[in-house]
Amino acid sequence: MYSYDSRVRYSECAADGRLSVLGLVNLMQDCSTFQCEHVGLGLDDMRRNHYAWFLSAWQIQIDDLPSFGEEITTSTWSHGTKRLLAYRDFTLGRRGEPPCVLADSLWFVFDTELGRPVKVPERQMVYVEDTPRVDLPPTSRKIAVSGSFAEAAPITVTRQHLDTNRHVNNAQYIQMALDALDELGDALLPWRITVQYEAMALLGDVLVPQVFEGEHARTVRLAKPDSPDGEFYATVRIEERARGEAR
Repeated sequence: MYSYDSRVRYSECAADGRLSVLGLVNLMQDCSTFQCEHVGLGLDDMRRNHYAWFLSAWQIQIDDLPSFGEEITTSTWSHGTKRLLAYRDFTLGRRGEPPCVLADSLWFVFDTELGRPVKVPERQMVYVEDTPRVDLPPTSRKIAVSGSFAEAAPITVTRQHLDTNRHVNNAQYIQMALDALDELGDALLPWRITVQYEAMALLGDVLVPQVFEGEHARTVRLAKPDSPDGEFYATVRIEERARGEAR
């Protein structure tokens, strides 16, 4: 397991002074990239060997969020691979206390010269260990949607949305979904967030948030405009804690 300690920064806080969802996801992504650097398989190695790790799906459970200035520990580990997928978990919590955030994620290695996913190379198995998976339901690669939906304002990708892979960063899709709910007056207090990533959005692309209602949940499909086949970039499901749901 790889861990790093930090404090909740002002720039990572939402309006209520607690760690924002965007800040949370960035902290977990930072943790995995720090581990890559730690084992010598960081950004420079990825560039030299023309590969990148891309995210296929997230499942994040938020039981609480620390506040500005609190000391926190973020941890990550991989608990296995299967075919093209690698399984990576995360925890985040106040330093010295049990985690208040659990996350499970599915990743794949993308060959940037071939332009397609490839089998996880043997040298990448350095991340795999016998630490058990976090206590969450199975993480699905597909999020089903059906029925009518409301549309929020289209979003045009700008440079602030991009990361070193020159496509929209994983965390930004979640923030777009939260912003769409807020715009429509349908915001929830997120408890569990699941994400299916389908296509890479690039600079100048337009994403159309389509909001589907469910019991104690909203699903936001970030669709490609005017797509006859219903193509989309990502689907984000945001659940609130149902009454009586145990922490």
